Amino acid sequence: MRTDAFALRHLGPRESDLNHMFKTVGVESLDQLIFETIPDDIRLKNDLNLDAPMTEYEYLTHIQELGKKNKVFKSYIGLGYHPAIVPAVIQRNIFENPGWYTAYTPYQAEIAQGRLEAILNFQTTVIELTGMEIANASLLDEGTAAAEAMALLFDVRTRDQKKNNVNKFFVSEEILPQTLSVLQTRSTPLNIELVVGNHETFDYSTEFFGAILQYPGKYGQVYDYAGFIAKAAENEIKVAVAADILSLAKLTSPGEMGAAVVVGTTQRFGIPMGYGGPHAGYFATKEEYKRSMPGRIIGVSIDVNGNRALRMALGTREQHIKREKATSNICTAQVLLAVMAGMYAVYHGPKGLKYIANKVHASAVTTADALNKLGVYQTNSAYFDTILVKADANKVKAIAEKHEVNFFYPDAETISISFNETTSVNDINQIIAIFAEASGKETFKVNQLANEVMVPENLVRKSTFLQHEVFNNHHSESQLMRYIKKLERKDLSLNHSMISLGSCTMKLNAAAEMLPLSMANWNSIHPFAPVEQAEGYQIMLKKLEQQLNVVTGFQGTTLQPNSGAQGEYAGLMAIRAYHLSRGDNHRNVCLIPASAHGTNPASAAMAGMEIIVTKTMDNGNIDVEDLRAKAILHKDNLSCLMVTYPSTHGVFESAIIEITNIIHENGGLVYMDGANMNAQVGLTNPATIGADVCHLNLHKTFAIPHGGGGPGVGPICVNEKLVPFLPTNPVIPTGGSQAITAISSAPYGSALVCLISYGYITMLGAEGLTNATKYAILNANYMKARLDEHYPVLYSGEMGRAAHEMILDCRAFEEKGIKVTDIAKRLMDYGFHAPTVSFPVAGTLMIEPTESEDLAELDRFCDAMISIRKEIEASSKDDANNILRNAPHTLAMVTANEWVFPYTREQAAFPLDYIAENKFWPTVRRVDEAYGDRNLVCSCAPIEAYM
Repeated sequence: MRTDAFALRHLGPRESDLNHMFKTVGVESLDQLIFETIPDDIRLKNDLNLDAPMTEYEYLTHIQELGKKNKVFKSYIGLGYHPAIVPAVIQRNIFENPGWYTAYTPYQAEIAQGRLEAILNFQTTVIELTGMEIANASLLDEGTAAAEAMALLFDVRTRDQKKNNVNKFFVSEEILPQTLSVLQTRSTPLNIELVVGNHETFDYSTEFFGAILQYPGKYGQVYDYAGFIAKAAENEIKVAVAADILSLAKLTSPGEMGAAVVVGTTQRFGIPMGYGGPHAGYFATKEEYKRSMPGRIIGVSIDVNGNRALRMALGTREQHIKREKATSNICTAQVLLAVMAGMYAVYHGPKGLKYIANKVHASAVTTADALNKLGVYQTNSAYFDTILVKADANKVKAIAEKHEVNFFYPDAETISISFNETTSVNDINQIIAIFAEASGKETFKVNQLANEVMVPENLVRKSTFLQHEVFNNHHSESQLMRYIKKLERKDLSLNHSMISLGSCTMKLNAAAEMLPLSMANWNSIHPFAPVEQAEGYQIMLKKLEQQLNVVTGFQGTTLQPNSGAQGEYAGLMAIRAYHLSRGDNHRNVCLIPASAHGTNPASAAMAGMEIIVTKTMDNGNIDVEDLRAKAILHKDNLSCLMVTYPSTHGVFESAIIEITNIIHENGGLVYMDGANMNAQVGLTNPATIGADVCHLNLHKTFAIPHGGGGPGVGPICVNEKLVPFLPTNPVIPTGGSQAITAISSAPYGSALVCLISYGYITMLGAEGLTNATKYAILNANYMKARLDEHYPVLYSGEMGRAAHEMILDCRAFEEKGIKVTDIAKRLMDYGFHAPTVSFPVAGTLMIEPTESEDLAELDRFCDAMISIRKEIEASSKDDANNILRNAPHTLAMVTANEWVFPYTREQAAFPLDYIAENKFWPTVRRVDEAYGDRNLVCSCAPIEAYM
């Protein structure tokens, strides 16, 4: 046993288990199983061309050495990113805690009450600081949140505006440059015309449906927008405001000014800069727009006993369910980061947030006053945290960088300086010294912060916020630590048992992959720092791109997209740009199989494509003849095919090369959805099957944790013809020679968590990655063999094999009065999270065990499913009071004096022997979804409720 081999620790099955597993599956060897699963014509002929694997110890030594190449300067760059203090209690108990970072999206509300409460706290923080009525569970970053605001305002145009095709959207020139770039990307395919200008000279023409303003402006000027918003409203122009969340503890909220939508980032609330991410964007709006809101919303409901219970509200909010009628494809939140930001607000409370905001403001005022004495004049008439000074930028830059300080330099005579909660009096004196040296004057020191306020009286916040008990009761570390632990105990994560979600790949997130995220020389770098200061990042990111090129067989990669849905969109926009570059402006038809994930048609609609759905056959495969007919019919306008491989049904379709050839013969390109890449790595790849572009879910196949619904990273890998169109960034150029504008705010998206995938690939190497795929397929087929006689498996390959996942058909059980949701809820009593419910086929469970689950865990899950099957047999349609329909069973139920059920307490809570040793208790009974949607509440109860 090679104890220093990372693969030994990552892969679940032991060598000694394999013969038993082969016998159960009915094969002689792993190679035989792979031969029977993957069509031979798409198998790779050579091993992946990757470096030899490092041990965990070698990798951690390597990453520390590489990190030393990053220079951590004092950052005053601003532009939406600021050094932030991560409270140690939050870093240790959430950021570094697998109880929080390995959780899945809270679809199964009864075993996610802790995370749901933490996100509700986040939503409440956003609602109250922005002065709005409703907020979602976070978005990916500020730029994409602004783009979602534009799309929402376009969707909620008046009937007359829609009839008259009113399509102009005003963008203040004060907007952050990266936000403008994302708006340009997203507006173009929707035929929204952006008009960038000065809000003070805007003419409120009826040709506009909406506008977006920056508060404070990109270089710090604070404007009173109340007049603008009121005049816009008179002309039926709805206004979005991109607001700095910390400033709202000091400044009048955009809601009080009449804004329709408020967006931004919560990075300042205790989230490291991480060279661009991940950070939780926020989105708040009016209740009347809730049906057009992007992303997820957490709401308050009740369980079957009438007790308070939380869940994801408005199921249709997952806009991909609307398919091509969606106004957004976003189905990810940045939950882990939203939880941290919400806890930051809980820890500091309203008084603490005001203190921090006042200290930041005082730092800016003190520095402006001091520079004024040096004859370096500040030009913002009102500001919160950013001053704009006039000086020789080149001279100042040279001296500042010598002292390891970064400012932002809009032009040769102007310097922008943004202050943050880490700024001390010593830091201010260093800034004074830099400007004194540049001016050739004697420096001097300040001893304390100024009391002066550089905000007009009418813009100083008068309204209260965060008066709820939760924000006023956890200000000592003991209190917060216990509160975090209390919530954690309500959540089932990978640290308790396997989460066998089909299409979601909940694998081990190894500690060695995670440790570098806490290292200061990785997490403290501003995304717009000069690239020579981020040499370690540049080497790591370039290497990761090369590794992903090898894995996919492609020639180019961008890491910019922050989620799988963004990856889909980026891939389609690259295809669109390719056709436009060839003068094929008319090529806009996208073929999508009926079995595709709902984000596919939503992404295609956002990319301005006409969607044609192709048929799926009874065996779950694409109907090749229908696809051929439609490709030929639309050959003059064919843009692309979107295909998932192996299919959404967990099968390697043998006709895949024929399918991709049909598209190419008719002038289109092939986009491959990488959701199921865990069944491909090292065995086949998108280039081999004939795709032109794919997105990869790094939070699935490449070991970034799901974090309860994000962070996600969805890079796209492309062939040579699409490399020129990879996206850029307006501040730090990236991408190809004919790059499209930005997909997300930061040049390399969520760069910090890319370290995890880099570590995963670097420690596994070619053989380890390939074995991970083989073991994922073995584990799935082992479970299939064990469950076959108890549950019909809906689809399998031509030799009867599943890929890395399979679909169990539970529809027949309705004759016994049992629905698939009853099985999902009953699994909680056995200590398991349910597999994917009713996707891609209603009334089914899709199971994907992943390679990091060991034989004992696979058997425990199979034993639970077989035991539930016996319980189904014992059920009858007329008996609503049965063990499945009452599931899950809480501790309160089982310990109550009264027991009114026709089965024992032991059968309810401990149906199999293994459970007693490690019992997980759901904290609420089954949640009433309909009640919560009828009575939509998306924030903490008002203070009156506690009186």
